[in-house]
Amino acid sequence: MDLKRFLKILCSLELTVVCLAFAIILVFVGTLAQVEIGLYAAQARYFRSFVVLWNPPGTSFQIPVLPGGYLIGGVLLANLIAAHIKRFGFTKKKAGILMVHAGLILLLAGQLATDILQVESAMRLTEGQAKSYSESQRYNELAVLDTTNPEYNDVVAVPEHVLETQKAIHQPNLPFTIQVRNYYPNSDPQSRRSSAAQGTQGVGQRLEFVQSPRTTRMDARDVPAAELEILDSKAASLGTWWVSPWLCDEELFPLVLDRADPATRAALLQTQSFKIDSKTYELSLRPRRIYLPFFLRLLKFSHDRYMGTDIPKNFASRVQLVRPATQEDREVLIYMNNPLRYGGQTFYQASFDKRDPRVTILQVVRNPGWLTPYLACCLVGAGLLYQFLTHLIGFVKRRTA
Repeated sequence: MDLKRFLKILCSLELTVVCLAFAIILVFVGTLAQVEIGLYAAQARYFRSFVVLWNPPGTSFQIPVLPGGYLIGGVLLANLIAAHIKRFGFTKKKAGILMVHAGLILLLAGQLATDILQVESAMRLTEGQAKSYSESQRYNELAVLDTTNPEYNDVVAVPEHVLETQKAIHQPNLPFTIQVRNYYPNSDPQSRRSSAAQGTQGVGQRLEFVQSPRTTRMDARDVPAAELEILDSKAASLGTWWVSPWLCDEELFPLVLDRADPATRAALLQTQSFKIDSKTYELSLRPRRIYLPFFLRLLKFSHDRYMGTDIPKNFASRVQLVRPATQEDREVLIYMNNPLRYGGQTFYQASFDKRDPRVTILQVVRNPGWLTPYLACCLVGAGLLYQFLTHLIGFVKRRTA
């Protein structure tokens, strides 16, 4: 295919119609898939991909069956830009149409940038507590802490997807190897039923984890668990440990603690630690942390309900914002529909802990392209207004003449 034919196809209205048809099919199929695999998995498979792959039952290979959301959106964007360049020359009469198309292009490009760059997390604070990081609500990481120095901890973080491969993990900063023996994408902690169960160290001597089906509910999340074996430089085993957000997450850990017997409770309150080469290390599978160059301290959390009900009427967090690098120290009130925008992050008053009235939960969003939709809508509105006024003035002049 020569270049002219390719450009002709790229600019064609037929390509636009085909892309819109595939988009309708994709939305229909992706919406149905949410029932089986959940919202986030359906978004990743159908809308945040270039090609939708199908894995035939009982096989390991994948077959492409549909173009993904990124591919359809990218082709539509290229089609719109190419058609705009070829068909619409810049004239005074067409300025409004050019502005409308520019707004649509900006809207598509901005949505793609938002989808790729936006990061959502949460910050859970108890009155008097300060934090300089937020935590992901969907992704986890294996954290290996060197706690030898009493002044600070050296942390090596391993992404969760590395654990899914169930292979040996070698880190140049660690004098040992981590062998993943078992990995469960979703798990449930239970009392250890037999001595043959996995886990020979730490809380694994009292608890075991069983695999659970992946959740598809919007108000729930998968809680993974992994069984790790530590091997020294001579490949000698130091034992196996179970790690999971069940054991360290501030929301989940109290649930496990409440239903544990006294001996298990004592084991849960101990750190998952071991010593090697005169250094002490701790293991935890925790929500992925996003560190900030400042910290927030919760001074007061207010939670008002409608009289006689548990329905929240208003809840607000008064926090102290401290940034040592700039000597900034001030108080900020975050409440419903009044977020804190600072340092490229937006902090929303999202929720609270029903078990503890002193705990607030802030939604933290980093979206570099958050202004793009507003600018695109203003551009489209201005173009439509210009086009309308141009025709109106021309009509009035002809009537007057």
